[in-house]
Formats: sequence, C-alpha cells, structure tokens
Amino acid sequence: MPIVVVVGGQWGDEGKGRIVDLLARKAKVVARYSAGNNAGHTIVNERGEFKLNLVPAGIFYPEKTCVIGNGVAVDPGVLLGEIEGLQAKGIDTSKLVLSDRAQLVMPWHIALDKLDEASRGATAIGTTGKGIGPCFVDKVARRGIRVADLLRPEDLIPRMKNSLDYANRVITGVYGGEPIDFDSCYQAYHDYGLRLSPYIADVQGVVFDAHRRGEYVLLEGAQGSLLDLDHGTYPYVTSSVPSSSSGGAAIGVGIGPTDIQRVVGVFKSYCTRVGNGPFPTELFDDVAATLRDHGKEFGRGEYGTTTGRPRRIGWLDAVAARYSVRFNGLSALALTRLDVLDNMPTIKICTGYELDGKIISSFPSRESTLERIKPIYEELPGWMTPTTEVRTFDDLPPQARAFIKRVEELLECPVDLISVGPSREQAVIVNPIF
Repeated sequence: MPIVVVVGGQWGDEGKGRIVDLLARKAKVVARYSAGNNAGHTIVNERGEFKLNLVPAGIFYPEKTCVIGNGVAVDPGVLLGEIEGLQAKGIDTSKLVLSDRAQLVMPWHIALDKLDEASRGATAIGTTGKGIGPCFVDKVARRGIRVADLLRPEDLIPRMKNSLDYANRVITGVYGGEPIDFDSCYQAYHDYGLRLSPYIADVQGVVFDAHRRGEYVLLEGAQGSLLDLDHGTYPYVTSSVPSSSSGGAAIGVGIGPTDIQRVVGVFKSYCTRVGNGPFPTELFDDVAATLRDHGKEFGRGEYGTTTGRPRRIGWLDAVAARYSVRFNGLSALALTRLDVLDNMPTIKICTGYELDGKIISSFPSRESTLERIKPIYEELPGWMTPTTEVRTFDDLPPQARAFIKRVEELLECPVDLISVGPSREQAVIVNPIF
C-alpha cells in the first residue's frame, strides 16, 4: 500500500491540516515529519474546531496511530498541553507516538529566538518566537537534546549543562540578556520526561512495519515549501525542511525516499504569507481585505493559527507554484478555499514576471530580485455563486471549472481534490488520493 506525503505548496497556511484530516480516513498511520509548534493546523469536524501545533491531524480518528517524527522540534510543555486539551474534549490520545530521536526545544532556544529577532531590527525574519530556529541550530551543531535524553537523567544532566552553558554565554555576552537557571530547567524537563514516557518509541519501526504490512501511511508536512531552508525565499525561510524533494518527509520519520509513492501539494486558490520576505503578488487593496476577512465571523479569516497575526494576501502565483510542484515532485494538487472566491467578479492568476523590462517565467533565487519583479496577471471571470454545497466537479459553476483547469495547465499537475469549506464533507474529490 502507498505512503502518501502531503506538503504545503506555498508559504504555509494552505489548509494542510484540513486535507490531512480528510485523507486520514483511509490511512492506518498519520505521521508529522517536520517543523515544530511554530506551525499550526486548524481542524473542523463534528466535535468542533481544533488548533493543532504538534499533534498530527489524524488524532481525531481513534483507530489511527499518530506519529510525531524525528524531524520535528518538540517543545514538551506545549505537547503535553496539547494532549491534555484534546483529552479534555474527549479525544483519545492513547495511540500517539513520539520519536525518541526528535529534538527538544529548550527554554534558551525561545530566549535566543526572541533576542536574535530583536537584534535584527528592520531585517527581522518574522519568526514566531517559539525557539524552533535555535533548536535546529543546536541540532546541526551537535549540542541538541533529544527526546530519548528525557528518559535517562545520567544523559540529560551533562548534555543540558553543556548546551545551557554555551547558550548563557551567547545570551549574556552577545545580547546582554539574563542567564537561564539550570536547576529549574532540569526539574521541568525531568518531569516532562516522566509524563511523556508512555508516548516515546522508535518511530521508524512504527512507520516501516505499517508499510510492510500493506497499510496506508500518510506523512503530514507543516509550513510551506516556499519557506523551505534550501528552496524557499532565503533568508526569509524556516529552519526545517517542509518540502518533500530534499528528502524531508522520508528523513523526518526514518524511511527511504523510494518508500514514498505519491506526493500531494496543497495550494490555496489565492496566496497568503505570514512573516517577512518577498511576496510577488501581494495585495494592499480592498480585495486583500475581503479575502482576509472572509468567514472571520466564524473564526475562519486569514489570521495565523499559531500567532494570530493577519496574513498577507495575494493572487495565486503560478510561477512560484509551478516551481514548488517541480522541486517537490508533486503527483497531485489539493486546491483549498475555492469558496472564498465565490463572490469575486474577477479572479487573477500570476502567469509570469516582468524584471527590468524583460519577461521571465522562472522563480528567482535572490530576495533582491524577487522584490523588484512585477507580476503579469491573467484575468478570469468569477462565478458569483456559492460552492460550499457542491460535492462533484461537474456541479461546480463553469467559471470555477475553468479556473481549476487553468491552474492545472499552469502548474502542470492535476487537481485531484478541491476544498469548498472548512468541514470534512465540504470537499470535491476529482480523483481518489488513496
């Protein structure tokens, strides 16, 4: 049976959690493979609305095994709070599994994240301040602390002392901040280890064994591919690997890339971005305000799940999206929030860029270039009728079908799934993913 990866194709907030929640019905294992609690997924189902930051979106199916992979940066306090919040609402978390190889977000990571952002001034990245970047820095520098260390005080104490000693020298010497106390940190993380121990396991074995038994496995990405550390709008990117092309999905749960059969890219019918960095199709007019506040009265407007920050809004950028399709090796698209465009008389798609008087069709690597380009738009007529109750492709308005077909042509990839609302049943399945 196939292993399917779901990745965000734009700058995040595409609705991946909603797609994972829908696809998880047929999966046996749902595994989160990247990022940390700097990313969030909003799920709407019969139990209500849920905002997840670390727990995989398959958690609402009690028979599914939900995995937090080794590629995730885990803040144990946040994870425990999320587990307890789910349990309080009657959600079974007994089949949640946490990789013993995952890196831990420590208090000094959060402090360093905030201090570094403040020191950058006008050139700040726009991080969430959750400590994810410094956590991955420590991972690469080989002074990180892993989930497995929580289970052995004889490992945790020396590693925590070594990492904290270095962090305090940076906090005080570089930024002039207050040092962090070892004893309080150790006690907190020792307690976290006791509370998390029932969930900690060898994730690679869980995923591999399910695949070998012929069970469906769904790998859940976080954030967006255009924030990828290698392929995104550097330096305004995340510190992990949300894309699939650079091996992020396979490495993040401990399997080989040849085990993956399909990669589904989730794209909004328009574009959004949270944080700083180039955004070629960004809008600053009434259209942006209309798209941002669509459904706000129901808590569905374009505001960050994790931060609550208003998202920057723009038209669908087919140049950037096609670039994402190619480096992710996407086999299918899931197009979300089509219903947000229901009342738009005209819809635009960016089909190319103008740079210094020349037309280009590729996505530039330099931020300075991206900030100078002018988007070239193609205008399509809107459909001006509700789509939230539509469940088949043929029942969509002709103009909506034409928009989707044009997206397929420009991105060179088929649209297999269309979301027309936040709930599970508000979906048009053109071709089954599983």
